[in-house]
Amino acid sequence: MDPYSLFGIEGITWTVLILIVLAAFAAGWVDAVIGGGGLVQLPVLLLIPGISPISALATNKFASIFGTTTSAITYRRRTRTELRSILPMAAAALIGSAAGAALAALLPVAVIKPIVVVALVAVAAFTAARPDLGRTAVHVPVRAHQVPIGLAIGVVIGGYDGLIGPGTGAFLVFALVGLLGLDFLQASAKAKVVNVATNLGALAYFVPHGWVLWRLGLLLAAANLAGGYLGARTAISRGSSFVRAAFLVVSGALIAKLCWDTWGVALFG
Repeated sequence: MDPYSLFGIEGITWTVLILIVLAAFAAGWVDAVIGGGGLVQLPVLLLIPGISPISALATNKFASIFGTTTSAITYRRRTRTELRSILPMAAAALIGSAAGAALAALLPVAVIKPIVVVALVAVAAFTAARPDLGRTAVHVPVRAHQVPIGLAIGVVIGGYDGLIGPGTGAFLVFALVGLLGLDFLQASAKAKVVNVATNLGALAYFVPHGWVLWRLGLLLAAANLAGGYLGARTAISRGSSFVRAAFLVVSGALIAKLCWDTWGVALFG
């Protein structure tokens, strides 16, 4: 039986299907540790001949929500993550992501990518220059001005996740470390809760429009779920120093990928 008979996707081969499943597992692991799994999963989905970018993005979101939810639950059980302070940000992120997903069908991402590259370089450089950043949590009482800041972070990063996606987890972790004083492990745990909300927000727009490839999405969801569970356990056992190192590696890879997409293809393609 060929993959087309199983999934109804024109042009898909067993080789591409195996690559996509492996990428989904790796993406779940990366997302659980620091975020940025879309960097792994989305480009491989685009290898399917004839798949539209919007269907690839929608199917990526559908698969990702399983891995992100699994890692969020794993973090919650093993680190006793406190959720009350992060729920308003998650709600704002859900709304922002739905709006971003609506824009994804209208706005060329080439307009936004250069800005994202600059932001990621600044975030990675700042983190690398401050070795103690995020190693331990700074327990600062929540103040009134932090609520609107959290809501703004949720809307902006949620909007970016619905529109483009890769790097959302890294931006969330940096915001929680830099603005709320969390260590990298706690920031990663809470970022997963917000990431679940951004995936839900995007899917609220994608699903009614019929852009999710359901059968393929369910297969990738299973692989993403397994990777998310393993990634969360790895991060918890290795601690904040490991998550910080992973943050810098993923940020560097994401910068390279976005630079290539933005300028490299035009210069060398």
